[in-house]
Amino acid sequence: MKFLRRIVVSFIPAPRHPTRWVDAVPLAVFLALFVGSCVVLEYAHILMFARPAMLGLIVLAPWFWWMHVAGYGGLPKGRGIASLFVRLLLLALFAMVLADPRAVRTNNVLSVVFALDVSDSISSTDKPLTYIAETVQNQRPAGTEDQQSLIIFGKSPAVELPPTKSFPLEALNSQIDRGATNLEQALSMSAAVVKEDVQGRIVLISDGVQTEGNLSRTLGDLKSRGIAVDVLPIDYSYNDEVWLERLDLPQEVKIGESYEAAMVLSAMNDGKGKVVLRENGNIIADQEVTYKAGKNRFSFPITLRSAGYYEYTASIEVPRDQDKLNQNNTVKNFIYVEGEGKVLLVRDSVGDVRDWKRLEQAIREGERAVQVTTGSEMPREPISLMPYDAIIFCNVPQDEFDVQQLQAVRDAVYNMGAGFLMVGGPNSFGPGGYHRTVIEEILPVSMDISQKKVLPKGALAIILHTCEFPEGNTWGKRITKQAIKVLGAQDEVGVLAYTEKGEEWLFELTPAARYEELVPIINGAGVGDMPSFQNTMQMGLKGLKKSDAAARHMIIITDGDPQPPTTQLLADFKTEQISVSIVAIFPHGGVELDKAVRGIAELTGGRYYLVNDDPNRLPAIFIKESKTLKRSLLQNKVFTPSVGFPSPIIKGLEGMPELKGYVITTAKGHPAMQILNGPPDAEDPDTLDPVLSVWQHGLGKTAAFTSDLSANWGVNWQSWDHFEPFVKQLLTDISRVKKDGHLRLSTHTSGGDAVIVVEDFHPYESFLEIQAKLAGPNQKSESVTLKQVGPRRYQGTIPLWGHGSYHVVAQGLGGDRKDLAFGGFIVSYSPEYLRFRSNRQTLQEIADRTGGRMLSGDPAKDQIYTYDRSPKRSSRPIFDWFLIALAILVPLDVAIRRIQIDVVGIWRTLTLRRRAPATATMGTLLQTKQTISATLKGKREERPLSPQSGAAPPRSTSSKSSTTAAKSESPAPATPQGNAASPTSTTERLLALKRKRDEQK
Repeated sequence: MKFLRRIVVSFIPAPRHPTRWVDAVPLAVFLALFVGSCVVLEYAHILMFARPAMLGLIVLAPWFWWMHVAGYGGLPKGRGIASLFVRLLLLALFAMVLADPRAVRTNNVLSVVFALDVSDSISSTDKPLTYIAETVQNQRPAGTEDQQSLIIFGKSPAVELPPTKSFPLEALNSQIDRGATNLEQALSMSAAVVKEDVQGRIVLISDGVQTEGNLSRTLGDLKSRGIAVDVLPIDYSYNDEVWLERLDLPQEVKIGESYEAAMVLSAMNDGKGKVVLRENGNIIADQEVTYKAGKNRFSFPITLRSAGYYEYTASIEVPRDQDKLNQNNTVKNFIYVEGEGKVLLVRDSVGDVRDWKRLEQAIREGERAVQVTTGSEMPREPISLMPYDAIIFCNVPQDEFDVQQLQAVRDAVYNMGAGFLMVGGPNSFGPGGYHRTVIEEILPVSMDISQKKVLPKGALAIILHTCEFPEGNTWGKRITKQAIKVLGAQDEVGVLAYTEKGEEWLFELTPAARYEELVPIINGAGVGDMPSFQNTMQMGLKGLKKSDAAARHMIIITDGDPQPPTTQLLADFKTEQISVSIVAIFPHGGVELDKAVRGIAELTGGRYYLVNDDPNRLPAIFIKESKTLKRSLLQNKVFTPSVGFPSPIIKGLEGMPELKGYVITTAKGHPAMQILNGPPDAEDPDTLDPVLSVWQHGLGKTAAFTSDLSANWGVNWQSWDHFEPFVKQLLTDISRVKKDGHLRLSTHTSGGDAVIVVEDFHPYESFLEIQAKLAGPNQKSESVTLKQVGPRRYQGTIPLWGHGSYHVVAQGLGGDRKDLAFGGFIVSYSPEYLRFRSNRQTLQEIADRTGGRMLSGDPAKDQIYTYDRSPKRSSRPIFDWFLIALAILVPLDVAIRRIQIDVVGIWRTLTLRRRAPATATMGTLLQTKQTISATLKGKREERPLSPQSGAAPPRSTSSKSSTTAAKSESPAPATPQGNAASPTSTTERLLALKRKRDEQK
């Protein structure tokens, strides 16, 4: 007990002088101020504390107060009170820092995000868009800073309009995959566009049919952020529906034998219809059928009379009142019958027949089957290119193809082992627009000639104007990027647009080599409705005039709305020799305005394109226009190619004749082999341009012959005795080599997955490592390792990602074996077309779990902007400011307690007042102090003891004599002279006080 008392006393010692209740006033004032400040800051939403329990440290304040009032501070009264308040303030700040103070911001802005379902199950978006427009226009409170944005979604979401006070909705421009519905991603992106410091509300407009994703976690996140989701259902219910599920075809067929094509039809009710079967687009069977509710199966005999690729299409035709969706009335499948490999020769649809005719003849003389087609007619799927061992592009430009066709060639080479040859000419390689394409990827040469310094450069300015047709702005951005890709690395390109800031450069003339940096700028541009061409064309002219390019060109994409420029501005373009081409997309400006826009192109030497039917023509137009700037990559010079890397292609071929020109390219280096070379470069004789190069790309082999084999550059080669052997050996080297494999591949779909099955028919059973690669729509591919599920049988599944054609390559490795197997399948339509009823239950769950509501569809009743509206309060940490305050107060506390300031002395110094001269120096004062101390010591020895102390011991005589001696030896104290001034300094006052007390004793 004593120990505890001793501890308590050590922490709370007894006071050195009496204390009064009035001494507690400073403590009470401080605690009142502290508690009041915290309460006011919290309830006024100025400040909040994330860990308010830490404010309880203020209970230590009475201890600091007690140590002060008990007299343990050792300071005068004024300084003691100041030190006490600084100490208490330090304690308060320390407690607040530990409580994690946060500044509170109150914001009354409401951010409304409209999330619109545009998946294939939604028949029309007209009514939802009208609802959105009326809500924003009529229900948004005037004078507020409220924001609204629009997100459209299907398989994935896209921000159509970012949060803004205005709502310039004209048409849906974002391009998304509409083949599925993912509500999870749609709501996640909607929440992401809502800023943390504003109140958010999502208006979900959907049928509630989710085919992908999981809502549970997203709804919890929305609830925690306080973002309510109001739901506007899109209701539908189909009670009469007929659809084809699949078309079954045999996996293994032989030429000349009959087989069966069977289709599976499902219906909700009994009915009648007509079933039609097509082979490669031609009707081979049709039949009136009667079907029952449920599943029905109908079959037709088919006979294959030759090898090749056969695509079959089955469809059902029923009365309109018996069927609501016709998108699910057609299914596709294919059969590939392997036979003698052919060569596919692709020519320009408007080219000269002499470009390819002699080459076709040489191929046939080499005992190879050849099929000639145009670029637009070339197959669009990799599996449809399986019958061809080699593919040749003969002076055909890139704008003859679409992206899917070029991707099919790339996949056929890389995944299926087909050979590929590009033959040069004015419409091939770089001049043909193949720079930065998948074709350049597979070739052994590059179209980037940035190291060639002998060629002039070009400058291109593109003006973007919003086009009011579906995905208009998206098309504009896409074709702009495609046009830039065609340009060379040193060519300059700039893009102008009318944005919310008015006419401006998205980026001024910049080398096309910085393509990767320019793409995000183009993608993020908000292109608006331009009122006039005048200012934008003026800015473009000014930028092009500054360029030192040899050729300068401008392209304008428009729908015909803007007012045309002045005649003087067009004259300036003509004077500067800058041509302007116009691409009019679905123009609606009237005949007169159309003539005016057409006149811009005619007066400046450009071209006019009218696109009022199919926007898919736009990429080809822009690529063609960009090629007008393409610097001269064509070398019209006579030379004899020199042999570089030895190859079987030129084995036994002697006396090569002269070529009269070629296209400049750049060899890619190892593993590409540069077999034939062009003439030496004048500036760099050690650099030889490639004329014939080959390399292995994936499973296939590709070659680039940069001269031509026509009557232009290659006229001497056409009459060369070894021309046919050269063509034969070249195709033999690059063509696919067929091997008898022992793997059989089959595929089918199950729900949303592709099932891949591989069977091994090798004479000797062995375990194989089988890897399968599935390539499909949107240039996407996935790989999977097949697992053995039975003797010689392997299987794997891969999730599907859309509708379209899929092709599969399976490779089996084991021991010395390396077998390949090919296959594929077609997903005929989106699973969205198998949803016949909306799902209100899912929509109700979304509203309930986020605190939202079901909307009526009437903007006036729904009151999106005013219902359950409350200010949004956000906070940010500000403990750093409190730490700064602590850092200031700590030295202040030390200064108050340790430093005494002579205010009077400082004042006299500042006011330049002189003190009276002192009569005693410090040395004299110290000597006087010693004398007085000795005197006092003697007196204390002579002083008799008090009676209470008992009998005193006998007095020593030596003490007296010593004292007397001390007195005689000590010098007499100095006597003040005259009227000495009274002491004024602190030291003088202390010495005088001590002297007075000593005399009194």
